[in-house]
Amino acid sequence: MQAPLNHNLTQTWQAALCALEASLGSAEVDGWLRGAELVAIDAGVAKLSVPSSLHQERIRDRHLAHICGALGVTSCDLEVNELDIEQILPPEDLNAAIAAPVLPELSTPDTAMQAEPTAPECPTAEPLLLNDEYKFDNFVVGPCNRFAHAASHGVADRPADAFNPLFLHGSVGLGKTHLMQSIAHRLRMNNPAVRIAFLSCEEFVNHFVSSIRQGSVMHFRERYRNVDVLVIDDIQLLANKERTQEEFFHTFNALHNANKQIVLSSDAPPGDIPALQERLVSRFKWGLVAEIETPCFETRVAIMRRKADRIGIDLPDDIAHFIAEHVDSNVRELEGTLTHLHALAMLHNLPISLPLARQALGSERTARLNRVVRMDDIIAVIITHFGVRLADLQSKSRTKSIVYPRQVAMFLARSMTDLSLEEIGGYFGGRDHSTAVYAIEKMEKRRRVDGDFSSLLADLERRVRNS
Repeated sequence: MQAPLNHNLTQTWQAALCALEASLGSAEVDGWLRGAELVAIDAGVAKLSVPSSLHQERIRDRHLAHICGALGVTSCDLEVNELDIEQILPPEDLNAAIAAPVLPELSTPDTAMQAEPTAPECPTAEPLLLNDEYKFDNFVVGPCNRFAHAASHGVADRPADAFNPLFLHGSVGLGKTHLMQSIAHRLRMNNPAVRIAFLSCEEFVNHFVSSIRQGSVMHFRERYRNVDVLVIDDIQLLANKERTQEEFFHTFNALHNANKQIVLSSDAPPGDIPALQERLVSRFKWGLVAEIETPCFETRVAIMRRKADRIGIDLPDDIAHFIAEHVDSNVRELEGTLTHLHALAMLHNLPISLPLARQALGSERTARLNRVVRMDDIIAVIITHFGVRLADLQSKSRTKSIVYPRQVAMFLARSMTDLSLEEIGGYFGGRDHSTAVYAIEKMEKRRRVDGDFSSLLADLERRVRNS
């Protein structure tokens, strides 16, 4: 088949994008496909030029079959045309595009379309792609996330009234996305007509850049400023993107002034996001900033049990405790380990057991678990964390600043080494075993009721094992 002329390629691609919007949704198309270009079709093979290797990976993994169907070809090749997403146009042209009037009242869709190049009519309805597992009913609440969970409930029940914006932050895999999707699920249940834009910051950036390349900035603004709820994950990716920050600043203002709910998540609190405009930092703090912390031991066990119930396995207590003790920083990894354990048991037709759980943890983690921990390893971590000296820990001092780290060290020594109570007490200034018993029991009782302390112990143990 003879390759069409360039203008025909453009029209063919625009028509394909419209078809893809119906199956994938506008956010996915605008974020990942609209910035691509159809450069050739020949002998049933299409060739697309994409702006980055990230686009290439996303399209190859998720959208190739859909694209081939929309173009009527048997295969599609992707070539990367790397461009700095903030430098795709000369600065004066980009600034002119961004500086288009930002009106307090949004223009109507008809007005917006008159200002843009004509394109095939595309469907306006866009599906909200949510995970049915990510609902409030499936979220395990503990000391580490109780505040964030309550705040999310408030937003879902009273959008734009309780906390606006709601800013969730915490490390990877602790449940931020789960809570954000739970909010969206609850909003849809309460009001099926609610208009929600739910996307990652990366998709927001890519869509903004694509809108500049296509000359459709007003269409971009209509999409994100004419919703009831805007939910953006990983907002820290705005760092170092000054022009996109400028656009998001106006989007934020338009929504907030219209009393629309904004929900954001990040791996750091607003003030710790590097290269973020101060005016955005202050706006992110307008509503409520809620941290999700590393789950304590009891919460990790509860997560394991909830996951086991969902996949239909009987999880013995000792196995749940073993995995929860050694996967202590990431809920996603915790659930992944249980899934791996279940798969091993099914594959080999074996009952779930401690040896199988060790295998599910993986060779690298198992090697760390099997490494002999020395008292010197524990002391080195205690000295660094609490800022005390070995001489202080082994002294007769009974001041709180010394007794507390000494008791923590005794607890870790008991749980991580084979030393006897007499040996542990003797190491700390010749104390007898009753002193060690008292310290260990006191720390254990506190661990069971104090989530922050439990998280501290888990962090210290992890540092000892990794030392």
